Amino acid sequence: MTSISNVSKGAIIRFRGEPHRIDTLVHRTPGNLRAFYQAGMKNLNTGRNVSYRFSANESVDVIVTERKQYQYLYRDGDDFVMMDTETFDQINVPAETIGEPARFLKEAAMVDIVFADDNSILEAELPTFVDLEVTETSPATKDDRATSGTKPAVVETGAEVNVPMFIQNESVIRIDTRTGDYMERVKK
Repeated sequence: MTSISNVSKGAIIRFRGEPHRIDTLVHRTPGNLRAFYQAGMKNLNTGRNVSYRFSANESVDVIVTERKQYQYLYRDGDDFVMMDTETFDQINVPAETIGEPARFLKEAAMVDIVFADDNSILEAELPTFVDLEVTETSPATKDDRATSGTKPAVVETGAEVNVPMFIQNESVIRIDTRTGDYMERVKK
């Protein structure tokens, strides 16, 4: 147990019996009232966002974590099979642990996996940006390419993203895995 004042953004704590990652932590001293910490947290079991007000002298249980890089091999039902590149051990990571960014996961991609002190998987983080090839999109005429609209495109992982009109089949694009948005076209 440690004081909330010693905890920083990104720390993983046990809150109400479940692991939570602190996304925001703000110290507030409103006028003549007692100081407190306003925390925005994400429940790592359910994915729900939680807001809580800690008193300045309150203690929290910080979970000791270990972060390791694994390489994505293949999909096995609802699980993703990952391999430790040093020991070649393989583990199964449930799809809900990765969440929505899993649709941009392609073979041989490196994934950061966060383990708790009891060796359970708390979360899996994809790289912030991935480069994927467009496999299917509607052709654009010269007039379409001159406008600033968007069109749907399917990338090599099967995910659909909105791209600018000038993107063609076999173009390589950079995608933000946090939001699923098109960022830029990548030169081959």
